[in-house]
This record gives sequence, C-alpha cells and structure tokens, in this order.
Amino acid sequence: MPGLDLPALAQTAAAAADLARREILPRFRRVAVEHKADGSPVTEADRAGERAIRAFLADATPGIPVVGEEFGGEASGPRHWLVDPIDGTIAFSRGIPLFATLIALVEEGEPVVGLIDLPTLDDRTLGYRGGGCHRNGTPVQVSKESDPRRAIVAHGDAICFDLVGRRPAFERMAHELPFLRGYTDAFGHAQVLAGGVDAMVDLMLNAWDAAPTQVLVPEAGGRCETFPLGKGKLGLVFGSPALVELLMGYLGE
Repeated sequence: MPGLDLPALAQTAAAAADLARREILPRFRRVAVEHKADGSPVTEADRAGERAIRAFLADATPGIPVVGEEFGGEASGPRHWLVDPIDGTIAFSRGIPLFATLIALVEEGEPVVGLIDLPTLDDRTLGYRGGGCHRNGTPVQVSKESDPRRAIVAHGDAICFDLVGRRPAFERMAHELPFLRGYTDAFGHAQVLAGGVDAMVDLMLNAWDAAPTQVLVPEAGGRCETFPLGKGKLGLVFGSPALVELLMGYLGE
C-alpha cells in the first residue's frame, strides 16, 4: 500500500516478537497468576512481554500508536499496531505450551501485517498484504479439503458458543464433523494457516485476537469471514473455502 513498506514492517513485527520471547519464556511455569476484574488470568509475563513490544515499536515506528491487551491505547490516525503478548494466558498459566504472541498492523481499518508466534514451539507465522504467508520462512497454504467427513475442524472454547447464543451450531458441528477438535486460541489459527487443520470457528474474539489471522488467511490462499458479536467482540470462520461456506451455514451467517 502507498506510504507503507510492508516487508520492512513485517520484519519489525518479527523483531518485536523476538524481544517478547526473551521476557516470556524465562517466566513460563515460573510466574504467579493474578486475575483481572473480568476474571481472566494475567501474569507478569503478559505485562513484561507487552512492555518490550511497545518499547521496540515506539522506537522503530514513531507516530504509529500501539493498542494492546494489557495496557490499552487509542487507535488514532490512519494506522495502528495491535498487540497481544500472550494469547492463551489460561494455557500459559497452567504450564501448557500452546500460547502465542500476536502482532498486527492495521491500515485504514484493515490488517495489513500479521504475526502469530508460538514461543515454546519456536514456530512463527508471518505475512503481509500481497506478500504471502510464511511459517519459519517457508511459504504455507491453507487446506483445500471440501469433505466435512475427512476434515479436521477446530473450535475455540465451547462456552463461547453459549455466550453468543450459538450452542445449536456447536452441537451440529459435534454431531456432523467426525474430527472436530478443540485447538483453541491462536495455536489453532496457526495450524489452519499451515494446512494441518482444515478450518476453524473462533468466537468472542477481541480485535488483537482476530487481526493477524484476518490478513494471513487470504495470503495463505484461504477464506476468512468476520462477523460482529456485540460489545466489540468478533467471530471468525476461516480455512478451506468450501468448509468455511459450510460452517457459516451452521452458524446462520
């Protein structure tokens, strides 16, 4: 896009994620868990990771504000960064190594750079608008599976279907999809991007949870559908285009 060097900005996001790893990994399984006002867990690793990302981005891209999970911020101007230092804090807080760092750059309301970093697995998915999607430097593509009888379909927490009145959709998925699996959070997103999981339904997301996937899925040759769920929350259905069509029907979208 005019005015933005997207390849360079993708590398900026990667460098920020490197710094976040240095803060997060030494604290994994070695940090106390607190709880926010809404009951969700948070740790010093979340805060330290976001501080590291913010400090780096402020120096590398002055004038582009940062909006983050832990310290907020305002999405003023034509572009901003979205950051979630630990997506999957429940997993992190229980010593489960399937959490991620998420970074995205948004331009005029559309994500144009996306990063999903799985620190404990040394597994990073990175891409930008028009530049493809790469996992550890190797191009990846979403699945082209069209048969729901063969497809591995992932979902986020089942309670999220209840919270948005979509329990019948979850029950239909459980009944009709033989290989329905709960690969939650951005770990599941990364598996869809690499083609191991054929499609995913993820509900009750914040903007920083959704943004990397929104740009990366099309770059990996897939389809990503976004729909509002109220109170600033989003739903995503993404992966193989044929399966996304089917799953959107299940959800009544």
